[in-house]
Amino acid sequence: MQQPSILVLAAGMGSRYGGLKQLEPMGPNGETLLDYSVYDAIQAGFRRIVFIIRKDIEAPFRSTIGKRYEDRIEIDYAFQEIDDLPAGFTTTLDGRTKPWGTAHALYAARNSVKGSFAVINADDFYGGEAYRILADHFKECDSSDKDPLCMVGYPLDHTLSRHGSVNRGLCQSESGLLKTVEEIIDISMDREGTILGTSKNGKEIRLKPEDLVSMNFWGFSDKIFEPLERHLIHFLKYHGKALTEEFYIPTIIDDLIVQEAAQCKMLKTTGSWFGVTYPGDRPFVQGHLKDLIAQRIYPSHLLS
Repeated sequence: MQQPSILVLAAGMGSRYGGLKQLEPMGPNGETLLDYSVYDAIQAGFRRIVFIIRKDIEAPFRSTIGKRYEDRIEIDYAFQEIDDLPAGFTTTLDGRTKPWGTAHALYAARNSVKGSFAVINADDFYGGEAYRILADHFKECDSSDKDPLCMVGYPLDHTLSRHGSVNRGLCQSESGLLKTVEEIIDISMDREGTILGTSKNGKEIRLKPEDLVSMNFWGFSDKIFEPLERHLIHFLKYHGKALTEEFYIPTIIDDLIVQEAAQCKMLKTTGSWFGVTYPGDRPFVQGHLKDLIAQRIYPSHLLS
């Protein structure tokens, strides 16, 4: 059985946090959140990592991040570039400098992964349970020859920031299958514990702590690349001249579900997600990692 890979989306810069978050030390001995993700992935049985990065950050990323894992797991790189597009499309936009979003990053890996693979953000902490759940799902699909398409969902209240509002993909499921992912913006909790957000049409909605949300933790097989390219072509036909439009993974999955072209398994974790969305999140993240080390979930020297 082919061991699954991890595809790490690491091409973005932290616009609200500032700087290359993937290189920020968070652990007690200089570990990054990505270091914890790699550790959890290896523990769960993943044996290969493909980093999706931009060419302009390749040198610092390889020297600061990639070299940490060279003797632990197989490593490869793919590059998300603005002009990496299907045949017949070119980027001639004056003023557009960044690539086309998370689904375009996934497209960049079309020649780099085979079989089952997970997709994660480089600057998010997902917790070991999520990787184990996904690895078990891949094993089950391999043994039954099923498409492993899935998403790992988190309880909303496990993903909020104390320092500002966040955007989350609100998930609806039925019989264990994902039905819709709706982007909800400006989500925050008030002093009374009420969670409010704004829907795409601008309506304020009240959310429940246990509502499941997407944190961009997906499971795919290499079969995804054919419909992905079709959707990218459609996106470029209608939005290829836009300076800010982006092509997102949930949009593709939502379309495939609506068209009944695919089923997406909804996997649930009770673990906590956390990341550094705002500078004020950093002390919380560091404190949480210390607590996990004290509970012996992680060693104090993760990379030794």
